[in-house]
This record gives sequence, structure tokens and C-alpha cells, in this order.
Amino acid sequence: MGDVLKENRDYTIKDMPLNERPREKLYKYGAKSLSNAELIAVIIRTGSRSDTAIELAQRLISIDKRGIGFLSEASFEELTSVKGIGKCKAAQIISAIELGKRIAAQGGEDKVKVTSPVDIVGLIMEEMRYLKKEHFRIAILDTKNHIIAIEEISIGNLNSSIVHPREVFNIAIRRTANSIILIHNHPSGDPTPSREDINITNRLIEAGNIIGIKVLDHIIIGDNRYLSFRERNII
Repeated sequence: MGDVLKENRDYTIKDMPLNERPREKLYKYGAKSLSNAELIAVIIRTGSRSDTAIELAQRLISIDKRGIGFLSEASFEELTSVKGIGKCKAAQIISAIELGKRIAAQGGEDKVKVTSPVDIVGLIMEEMRYLKKEHFRIAILDTKNHIIAIEEISIGNLNSSIVHPREVFNIAIRRTANSIILIHNHPSGDPTPSREDINITNRLIEAGNIIGIKVLDHIIIGDNRYLSFRERNII
């Protein structure tokens, strides 16, 4: 009974004036009309005893300088450490973020033909720019440069011990790749390649030439910036 009374005392979006309620704004004007905080408020549905859903959402996206980018990799523990975000709200947020990632990945890979680095960057920038660790991936292309898949190879500081040609080309061969594009992110936000980045790239190019799967490019993702080895004539 105590839990029921506590729940009844929670502030909800219904306590707001009708024209300020995020859900009603979405019905009338579409999701694009909502702010980031309002979108999160729709997901979590209710506030807490001291905050409305929008106030909770604003607190959530202000705890990290990346704003909503923080949510792309936020753990269950990080979310529930925010006052007013319990297990249920954290689960709703994580599920919504994961669904968005899956939709973006599936829709993009099915349609995209790679004609320039921008085609790859458009698929991965918004996710990879916020990652806290280095993720090394490969885009696997068919004979017409359509993306077959984007596969994760390793997570952690990039070096030759964790990015080995065996792992890279084993996946490429299994997915019947004609060519591949190397991709990784720099959590610092600066996409300038290190000496290790260049050495690993050259090693994979040599291995690809032997196997018969060409390495077309290596793209480094920074914070809303990228660097293409091909565009910079590094390879």
C-alpha cells in the first residue's frame, strides 16, 4: 500500500498544461518538434516525487558534456545512479537506444553503396563519436561496393596484438568480401592517425593483397570529424 501511495504522489506529464505536454506535441507536430529532453520524457513517461519527467530528462543529459551522446554508451549502473532514474526508467532508455542503433545499422547496410568515405561516415558517426574506448571495425563490401555488413573486430587501444590480419580476414572471407574498409574511433575526438594506426593499416593492406581482398580505405572517427587515409593519400 505504501508503494501505491508513493507512486500516486509522483509528478507525471499529465500534470503539465496540455499544450506543453511532449506526447501531445508529438501527436500534433511530429517527433522532430520535440527537444532532446522531451523525447526522453516520452520514453520514461513519469517523473519522480520532486521532478517532472522533463526535469528528470534534463538532469540526465546535463551530467555529461556529451549531452545525449552520453546515453549511447551509458550503462545500467550509470543511469540508475541519477536521482529519480530507477530500474524501470533505465531499462526503457537503454532499450530505446539499442533499438535505434539496430534500425540505423540494418537500414543503412542494406541500401548503401560506397562511393566515398562520407557514405561510411554517415552510417557510423553518431554512434562511434561518443564511444569511450577505441573500437576497430571493418565494412565488408561486395563486388559493386555495396555494404554487406559492418563487423566489430576488437575493443581497446589499437595495436598489432589485438588487430591481427587473421581475425580481420577470417571474418571478411566468411562474409564473402570483395573488399573491406577499416574503421576505428579516437575517443579523444581528434581523428589524426597515430604511427601505430598507420603501421596496422599497412600491415592489413599487405595481408589483403596476398589473400585477394583489397583494403580500400581506413577511416578514423573523431568528434563530428573524420579522417580518410585514402583522401589524405596516406595509402
